[in-house]
Amino acid sequence: MKDSMPILLVDDDRIDVMMFKRALEDLKITNPLIHLTDCKEALEYLQNEDDEKTWIVLADLNTPQMNGLEFLTAVKANDALKQIIVIVLSGSDDEEDIAESFRLGAAGYIVKPPDYNKLVEMLRTIHEYWTLSKLPHSGARPQSDCPAPSLMRKKDSELSVQRP
Repeated sequence: MKDSMPILLVDDDRIDVMMFKRALEDLKITNPLIHLTDCKEALEYLQNEDDEKTWIVLADLNTPQMNGLEFLTAVKANDALKQIIVIVLSGSDDEEDIAESFRLGAAGYIVKPPDYNKLVEMLRTIHEYWTLSKLPHSGARPQSDCPAPSLMRKKDSELSVQRP
């Protein structure tokens, strides 16, 4: 099950998204990738019971309609969603943003790497960490302070969701 659960990437920068997709391919991480451009869209996606469930969200801190902190607040306040792992991505290493992200329940705060090789290393590190982490066997989703399932290597697949 966890090897087929998608990764939700929330980022409005097309170049960052293209690099992210390429890095996942290069690392042979083949969980489906769901890409949305705004945290408001991501929240709506997660709240829709018909949409494919994700186990991890990589959310840009600054998206147009809803920022990453507002998204994190809404996800962690929702009993059905609060166990989803949310890692905040940002171009900023502002201490207030970092502290607030963790206060709101982020599993991590990562400054977006400045180049492709560093992005690959960032994703490799995330992959290795979650691969080493264990989950309960009950099938329950991990809690925000609990390890998430590993990014497994399965098959080449990608799902891109476009919202109006």
